[in-house]
Amino acid sequence: MIDHLLRRPKERVLAPVARQIGQRIHPTVLTLAAFGAGLGAAVALWQGATLAGLLLWGLNRTLDGLDGTVARATNTQSDWGGYLDIMLDTVIYALIPLALALQTPSTARFIALALLLLSFYINAVSWSYLAAVLEKRQAGAKAQGELTSVTMPTGLIEGAETVVFFTLFILFPAALVGLFGLMAALVGLTILQRLIWAARAFAPGGSA
Repeated sequence: MIDHLLRRPKERVLAPVARQIGQRIHPTVLTLAAFGAGLGAAVALWQGATLAGLLLWGLNRTLDGLDGTVARATNTQSDWGGYLDIMLDTVIYALIPLALALQTPSTARFIALALLLLSFYINAVSWSYLAAVLEKRQAGAKAQGELTSVTMPTGLIEGAETVVFFTLFILFPAALVGLFGLMAALVGLTILQRLIWAARAFAPGGSA
């Protein structure tokens, strides 16, 4: 919902650091390091090490925000880098809730987890296919001057909101069932938003 407002301020803040880092570290290395931190967070949370999990989750998000800025600052952007980044993020977004559910297993937690991951699964299709169609129509990220590899219509739950929710998952495990359910419902509304957007944009005479 607010990602488009945060991208350019984040870019300005990180650009000086990114130029320095980029002289020594390729952005793909940062992407892989972010993935390693995310895996570490999942393992720590599964074992009940909340503080370690929280710190590793923060490191994962920091490195994930930095790799694209480094790529742009050093002119090393690539389709492979963007693809790898999205793929590895998707893995971490599945593993963190799974690890938390396994920390103290219960039927209620697993049902809520199933609903959450189902919403993620459908949402991934909702935005990725739209991104492909927009690229086909030459109305994608590059055409619109966006900083991301691909573009997608905005919605209630995007990257920033996901970070907030996952942090709440980690901090308040006793409320996990309710938080999983709330996020699943909001992701469902995001899917509905994109369906409505697509119906309008791709209809005869639409603007996309």
